[in-house]
Amino acid sequence: MAFFEANKIVKNFSNHLALDEVSMSIPKGSIYGLLGPNGAGKTTLIRIINQITAPDSGELKYKGKALKAEDMYSIGYLPEERGLYKKMKVGEQALYLAQLKGLKKKDASERLNKWFKKFEIDAWWDKKVEELSKGMQQKIQFIVTVVHEPKFLIFDEPFSGFDPINTNLLKQEILKLQKKGATIIFSTHDMASVEELCDHISLINDSRTILQGPVDEVRKQYDSNRYEIKFAGEANLLTASLTHSYRIIENQAVNGHTKLIIELMKGTETNDVLSILLQAGKVISFNKVVPSMNDIFIRAVEEANTKNKKK
Repeated sequence: MAFFEANKIVKNFSNHLALDEVSMSIPKGSIYGLLGPNGAGKTTLIRIINQITAPDSGELKYKGKALKAEDMYSIGYLPEERGLYKKMKVGEQALYLAQLKGLKKKDASERLNKWFKKFEIDAWWDKKVEELSKGMQQKIQFIVTVVHEPKFLIFDEPFSGFDPINTNLLKQEILKLQKKGATIIFSTHDMASVEELCDHISLINDSRTILQGPVDEVRKQYDSNRYEIKFAGEANLLTASLTHSYRIIENQAVNGHTKLIIELMKGTETNDVLSILLQAGKVISFNKVVPSMNDIFIRAVEEANTKNKKK
């Protein structure tokens, strides 16, 4: 049984179809990447999950049962649009928001103090939100999202406004939350962060799901059978031999060596190229080229857009 499910969610705004039968099944304890170009429908789906708006049709299931209003107490949501009150003091606001999530004032104060010390921001407690930088405000927003220890977390562009050091700090905290049993939806345009954190993804484009599954399986699906070769020897002999069995994607000199990226033609084995390499010179490295999530994102969206134009 999935920890959370969205089944055939449809949402229209006036004449705009924001979600067209979008479904996803999130395993317990996973970090689930919700991806897509701007305007694809990701934020609409997140708002439906948080019951900020309702779907026109479809169903949401949380722990095998229909999602209810009271389930919101066990969900933590960090929206892309930040919502702190600028004139309120940081500590006062954090306490208020923690109590809205069901914590008693004493428990909220103790937990918040621990988080403020962990992030080394004790000195901010009595400052007004408007005195803080965007990154500082983001830290406060993150803390009030997780302080009630929700089992289901939704992060929408959580690293916006952060420098690399604080981005890494938040990444480590997200991984710790996962290890403690939290299930996480992680929506971002940063594909490098997807590779670091996510074990499953859904890619939405133009209101529809176009790609979905465990990250490893998605990468295999887009495997182009390419290899990177670093080679010392008779490069001309090597490239001439390869052209009959391989497509040469890249050929350049690097620090006195030849670097090739090749794509094996159908029926060609890696041993075929290795035998040629050993005849022509010295193999420094021979590595499979694994497609990045950024490459997969671009390719999947371009293919989907091309397909839609042909209809």
